[in-house]
Amino acid sequence: MFNLFKSDKEDRPADVKSIRYELLQFIKQELQKAEGGEGGNIKGLNLYLNAPASDIPMYEAAVYTEEPGVFKDEVQRIADDYAVNLPESWQMEVVLNEEFPPEAIRSNKLDAAFFIKTSKNFIKQSATAYIRALSGETDQKEYKLSSESEKIHIGRDKKAQGDDGFFRTNHIAFPTDSQNESNKYVSRQHARIEWNNDAGRFMLYADDGGVPPRNKIKIRSEKSEEIIKLTSTHIGHQLQEGDQIILGESAVLEFSYQPAANE
Repeated sequence: MFNLFKSDKEDRPADVKSIRYELLQFIKQELQKAEGGEGGNIKGLNLYLNAPASDIPMYEAAVYTEEPGVFKDEVQRIADDYAVNLPESWQMEVVLNEEFPPEAIRSNKLDAAFFIKTSKNFIKQSATAYIRALSGETDQKEYKLSSESEKIHIGRDKKAQGDDGFFRTNHIAFPTDSQNESNKYVSRQHARIEWNNDAGRFMLYADDGGVPPRNKIKIRSEKSEEIIKLTSTHIGHQLQEGDQIILGESAVLEFSYQPAANE
């Protein structure tokens, strides 16, 4: 005899692999509504996860929180399979442990909700942020970033010559003639920061000198204390309040929406 009072929770995914599968099925279902080339109107995809504390590690593993871009690549494959032509600049944002916004669609099987940002609900955004060195010596004590700015280059020396022979201007520069040992481990073309209006965030990208086998970029989030490594020049990290950016071995920059306190 069927148990008509069987709890829905008994059918809920209980391991990382099944959670990931159901998340992708959930996203596929919503993306199918944009099938037929209408994906060009999509500005970004937001996935909200708000699970019980005991399940949070499984949800984090399901969306590859330690490998930015992997989950986005899987979503891109789904979009390609269903002819949803997402624009090249689309962003995938995973929001953990926040209340689901009213406009988001909730999953029946998971502690998750999904929202597609389109040109209809897209608003031009603006923001200001600050970068300052915690380790290493930069040519300014603090840099003010604006969403109106172009690419903000980070590297060793103000004028740096790349492998192609051309020079670029590093807006956040670590002078070679500094006595600070950390400056030696910063590449001439190490990283860049760009404003992404679709995501409403400042994005950090590695440049050629900031990806293995050359130099390195790591980010430690103040909120979660997880360590994120950038291994590609085209997959960025959405900067959050208090993020620490480690360049090379020991040069450290701090990202904040607040200016430094006057001393």
